[in-house]
Amino acid sequence: AEEERWLREKPAEANLLCVVTMCRAVPISDLLERASQHSDKLHSLSTMLTQELDSHFPPFGRVSMPRPSMCHTSALQTPIDKERALQVPESDLLSLARSLLQAWSDPLVILSSSANSLPHPAQSSISNKIQEIQEYSKNLKDGLDILSSKMGPAAQTITSLPYRGGTDLGQDRITKLINFNFLLSCLRRDSHKIDSFLKVLRCRAAKMQPEMC
Repeated sequence: AEEERWLREKPAEANLLCVVTMCRAVPISDLLERASQHSDKLHSLSTMLTQELDSHFPPFGRVSMPRPSMCHTSALQTPIDKERALQVPESDLLSLARSLLQAWSDPLVILSSSANSLPHPAQSSISNKIQEIQEYSKNLKDGLDILSSKMGPAAQTITSLPYRGGTDLGQDRITKLINFNFLLSCLRRDSHKIDSFLKVLRCRAAKMQPEMC
């Protein structure tokens, strides 16, 4: 099955899962557990990247950075905290996570391309982390596609959130750093949302009490 293939492509603990289930249809709770591991890593990497970039970011650049409301995904209405997320139907919550993840397909390509010539002492490390994020993002997308097929039509709905910022983050050093940092801050914000939504879904699938989520 497709879900078993997705799990087998991941590290050893996922292979054990396929053995335990005797390669029968994998339960949604197990798929959500694996997906939340990926989303956690995605958010962790974006946070580390932000900290790494901040280590040599000019102070006046922070003043020049656009507001979070300028992120290309800001039009998507999402719950502002865990309590609100717990009130959203499971299929709608998965749809939100998939929409946010899909919205980063093109911007991640731009970040990866820009990182190759980023005027920053940690350029090589930043470039490597961006590539890791791309890989985790693709793997997570595959997993969420499988989950959506098990959770009904609403979960399969994806809201289009096109990135219109262009492929060039700037010609001069300061402009490129500011735009790169802004795009990265949007990614960090959205990866936190994706991770939070998937953890709420995992909690519900495990039938945990809301206060334990």
